[in-house]
This record gives sequence, structure tokens and C-alpha cells, in this order.
Amino acid sequence: MWIAISEWLGDIVSPERCAACDEHVKPRRIFCPPCAMTLEARTTDAAVAPYRYGGALARAIVRFKYEGRSDLARPLGSLLLRAAPMFEPLGVDLVVPVPLHFARLADRGFNQAALLAAPLARALGATHEPRALVRVRDTSRQADLDRTSRLTNVSFAFAARDPAVVEGKRVLLVDDVRTTGSTLRACAAALTSAGAGFVHAIALAFAEDF
Repeated sequence: MWIAISEWLGDIVSPERCAACDEHVKPRRIFCPPCAMTLEARTTDAAVAPYRYGGALARAIVRFKYEGRSDLARPLGSLLLRAAPMFEPLGVDLVVPVPLHFARLADRGFNQAALLAAPLARALGATHEPRALVRVRDTSRQADLDRTSRLTNVSFAFAARDPAVVEGKRVLLVDDVRTTGSTLRACAAALTSAGAGFVHAIALAFAEDF
């Protein structure tokens, strides 16, 4: 009861706004009706990424990552939570976000993948380990590169911070956008090398045009 009252009061004090355009929306809605019409759920490979990167979702992710809108972690995270039931049978132990290099983390102020991963970990009853992986070298932004360059840009760019944390564990790796999959593969390789029992990966959106 008190939770419901606090949420109601929160809606009055801080009205909900569309994650893409800031138009007012009904409580706990992510997008306004026109923006919601551009959201494309993927009917295949939803466990890889449940949505296509485009329209309102692309605008919301850009605002989230590059315009300091950490507040958008909650609505975007709720979209990712819809994929949680697919991973429940796996008995995930750890949810690990793709890390940022410390220089980029200092500049941005937050790791968007870590903010998305936290509620997913809670939903799965798993441990959120935002420091399980470290980016050992700064790399160019994948969004700035062509497909061929992306495949090599992140090779050997990641390592397990403490192999004992991931050894034997069932890991779900989380990122915001999947393009070629090279970043997630490089992270998965680092986790596997450190002894992870298995690694599955999911991103909020799949940029199919890259």
C-alpha cells in the first residue's frame, strides 16, 4: 500500500515524460503514443536483443548515453526486463555489464550498461557485478567505425578483474546496443578465459543496418 502511495506521489511531483521526446505520458509509460508506434520488437533472436535499434528507441538511447540522461535508465531498463523470463530457466548467477574505459566513464559519469543490468539482476535473483570486467585499453567508439573495423577494434580489450568472482558462474552479459556482436564476443571470451561456467549475452537493441 505504502509503495503504491509513494509511486502515486512521485508521479505528481515528477510527471512521467516520453523517453524519446519528453512529451508528458501516462504513469509508467515509456513513450508517448506517436513514439511508441516506432518501437519494433524482434520476433526472432529476442534473447540476443528484444528490440530493433531505430525510431524512438534509438533517440532515447542516444539521449541516455551521450546527453547525460541517466534518468532514462529506468524506462529503458524496464524494456529490457521484458526479456527476463527467457533467462530464468538458466539459473543465472551473475549479471555483468559491458564496462567502459575509466577515461570514458569519468567523462560520461555513468556506465549505461551497468544501469540497465542492475534491475535485470534483481529480477533474476542474480548478483549484479558491474566490476567483474575491466576494459584494459581505450577503444574507438564502435558507432564511429565501419563494420570491418568494429570486428577488430575491441579484440583483447577486456579482462576479468578477479577470475575468482566469475569462476564456475553462469553469467548474463548486458549491453545497450548490439551491432556486429564483436564487443559482446570479446567480453564473453574474457569471462570464459577466467573460468565462467557459461556466458549468455543480451542487448536492449540490435542495430541491424550496421
